[in-house]
Amino acid sequence: MKAAVYHGPNDLRLEDAPHPHVGPDDILLQVITCGICGTDLRIWHGGHRKYPSGTVRVPGHEVVGDVVAVGANVRGVQPGQRYIIAPNWGCGHCRQCVTGNNNRCANYGAVGITVDGAFAEYMLVPGVSIGQGNLIPVEPGADPAVASLVEPFACVVRGQEALGGIRPEDVVVVMGAGPIGVMHMMLARLQGARRVIASEMLPARMEQAKRAGADRVVNIKEEDLAAIVHDVTGGEGADVVIVAAPSPQGQQDAIRIAGIGGRINFFGGLPKDKPTVELDSNAVHYKELLVTGTTACSTADCWKAAAILQSGRADFAWLVSQRYPLDSVLDAFAAAEDRSALKIVVEP
Repeated sequence: MKAAVYHGPNDLRLEDAPHPHVGPDDILLQVITCGICGTDLRIWHGGHRKYPSGTVRVPGHEVVGDVVAVGANVRGVQPGQRYIIAPNWGCGHCRQCVTGNNNRCANYGAVGITVDGAFAEYMLVPGVSIGQGNLIPVEPGADPAVASLVEPFACVVRGQEALGGIRPEDVVVVMGAGPIGVMHMMLARLQGARRVIASEMLPARMEQAKRAGADRVVNIKEEDLAAIVHDVTGGEGADVVIVAAPSPQGQQDAIRIAGIGGRINFFGGLPKDKPTVELDSNAVHYKELLVTGTTACSTADCWKAAAILQSGRADFAWLVSQRYPLDSVLDAFAAAEDRSALKIVVEP
């Protein structure tokens, strides 16, 4: 079969790979679509800890596929069924796993991260994943490219749940209008936020923020975000601030623009060589701020995200900017790195 195989930093090769062997507890998918995200770009450039030197592996974890083979011990799954795959599984018995946080398991696994993923014609779903409930049915007639948004959207759901959700009285500031920032805006709107303010500096992404439902889009190159938040909130400050970009300045500004009792999520991780930020600790103390961080998503988060995406309550189709065949996977990665696009998907 054809597959995009990682051989080292910036060395992703389209090549013939062995057809996966289906064990008695596994299933085999024909990959229909797989999205490219920031994690895949980090893998491509050699920056992911699960891809140490010498790793040869197929990445890709935002996957939708059709079942083509079923192991002898697998029950309730038939060839021809279409599934979204929640990518992460845990050991199943540690404290994190039993509390529903398998993404935080010290020994977690994931398709496209620790085992071969979906930038290929076929992908094996291991029995441990099936046993932990990672097969999410796709609604009949659904666009598989939209269904493949479940994993990144699940990360967004997790980020907002860490803040106690969005309340009808909330003024929400989202820093960054890339794919994740846009999804944060859409989810905040779905949860009834009173106002959504987006901050961005790229013109194309500012337009995306407007389409996602932002009431006010602030060009941080030309405008003072703090002053605008002050005006919009009558001097009270933002109720929720989501830093959906790897920005040290954004994290500092989040503390500054949050109001009393404000809730903050540092969603975007910082570069590993510059992870330290100077924050106003007194502001956290005296304003009684809640400052959270979230990483990846659990299987439960994926089921919640799939329910929202497939409910028809909002149009997510426009987030899919471009679709590429597997033969053009390197072009797809280049397009994903161009920050004018939203979601790029590969359709093997």
